[in-house]
Amino acid sequence: MKQRRIHLAATAVVASLTLALSACGGAPNNPPAPIGETSSEGVLDVPRDQIKDGGKLVTPMTEITPQFNTFQADGSLYTRLVWEWYNPVMMTFSKDGEWKANPDYLTDVKEETVDGKTKITYTINPKAVFNDGTPIDWRAFDTVWKTNSGKDERFLQSSTDGYERIASVEKGADDRQAVVTFEGAWAWWQGLFNYVEHPALADPEVFNKGYIDKPNEQYGAGPYTIDTYDKQNQTVSFKRNDKWWGDPGKLDSRVMRGMESSAQLNAFKNGEIDAATSTTAEQLKQLEGVPDTERRSASATSVALLQINPKSEKLSDIKVRQAIATGIDREQIKNVVFQGTGYTEQPMGSLSLLPYQKGYADNFAQVVPKPDPEKSGQLLDEAGWAKGPDGIREKGGQKLTLVFPNLTDTATGKARAQALQAQMKAIGVDMQVQQRPSSDFSAVWTKKEFDLFMMGFSQSDPYGMAYFGQVWNTDGSLNVGDGSPEFDKKIAEMGAIADTDAQIARGNELEVEALQNFGKVPMYMGPDIITVKKGIVNGERLTGSYGATQFYIARPQDTGWLK
Repeated sequence: MKQRRIHLAATAVVASLTLALSACGGAPNNPPAPIGETSSEGVLDVPRDQIKDGGKLVTPMTEITPQFNTFQADGSLYTRLVWEWYNPVMMTFSKDGEWKANPDYLTDVKEETVDGKTKITYTINPKAVFNDGTPIDWRAFDTVWKTNSGKDERFLQSSTDGYERIASVEKGADDRQAVVTFEGAWAWWQGLFNYVEHPALADPEVFNKGYIDKPNEQYGAGPYTIDTYDKQNQTVSFKRNDKWWGDPGKLDSRVMRGMESSAQLNAFKNGEIDAATSTTAEQLKQLEGVPDTERRSASATSVALLQINPKSEKLSDIKVRQAIATGIDREQIKNVVFQGTGYTEQPMGSLSLLPYQKGYADNFAQVVPKPDPEKSGQLLDEAGWAKGPDGIREKGGQKLTLVFPNLTDTATGKARAQALQAQMKAIGVDMQVQQRPSSDFSAVWTKKEFDLFMMGFSQSDPYGMAYFGQVWNTDGSLNVGDGSPEFDKKIAEMGAIADTDAQIARGNELEVEALQNFGKVPMYMGPDIITVKKGIVNGERLTGSYGATQFYIARPQDTGWLK
């Protein structure tokens, strides 16, 4: 299942959102070529006969999450990165977002419109089987639908977008054919069933809790399976799967390690890992001149945002949230983040589409045209927060103190927090920066241990407007107190629009309305830049970001080292 995912906005760029079609036209405000010495062209879709048989690939990510079920509400981008290496990947995507069924699992996919309803018939490879011997058949599709449709409240899913519009999933000509019929037209069907679930997940206990600190490799399938999982040392490794029916994995071993940004740099220079995030000036400088390495860059598919928690007592008043959003100088924050990299861009204006996509609009500019500290002060006055003798606002004997967890140990990340802290102080808000390790990301997000929080939304396919509800529905997994039942209805009506251009236009209108709740402030996009050991090919998402590959998703068995 492809969708938006949360991740830590650790430094200059966040991991990855998804939205870019090859036909969408346009280009980033300023492509990352000046920073990346090597683009990703030439290292993607390399034929298997040019790749070594064997070898080991070790890469870092922000954390190995406790929740291993990518469909579950507590799953993050980092959950999905692990999931894809030992579970069925039903579809692949080119760098530009071109969708293709994976023949290891699907021999045919047919789209029809019958009586105004979208109907998709998936014909499943007869060799496809889960590791415990259960056939991958129409029941795997049915399980995905039933656990993610939202109709059964026992399942706490990450997203219902698209699945809630399905009328039925039925057996086709035989068990190896799944027929999916929507209630009406659904424009973004290629974003669904990119992963399937073992029928065991039809049990809510297994779906919600059965994957906590437990990968459940017996329910997986693919060229690789779990070799070891070390919770304490934040490491998961994969080995070739002896139950696999397709092309064997090129790598002998694949290892993912949860690491702080500073630890990544040292580990890479010492030869302990094969890739490292290098998006900020300090990272670029530290990794400059490391032998037998190269930089790879691509337009990011992600958005960094500031989450303002409407459920926090001091932020429950919309005027306080508006004051904060109005008092932020996003241009200054962006300049801090990209300082010394040679990269520039306009502040982000949407959480649905990216600037290089067809239909993108700067929706936030319609809500907050420019930073205005004076207006922020007026709003706080109206909300009853009076300026105290030290300049900090007070009300009912309480200071307007807000907690901002900072989960990055980089100088750039700390400078970003300090810049935001100064902007908040200028409007009378005492923003307390709480330094925490990046491995606390899941806890901070799931337990909502923040008033203000820099994070990222990650998308992994080109259908961003399809996941509008995940961000803005009252029960959306990425929603923290925004929206209303009335707005939910508007989202449902928008999703039923069959014409993609018309749906995007309506989505932009609704996003303007949603942003007026001031729970989310889009900040910046940035480039994806990683430094890697020379020779890694077909290696998507190498560092817990997208590995400078944009929308690219390869078959796991095709990642490896050039001969």
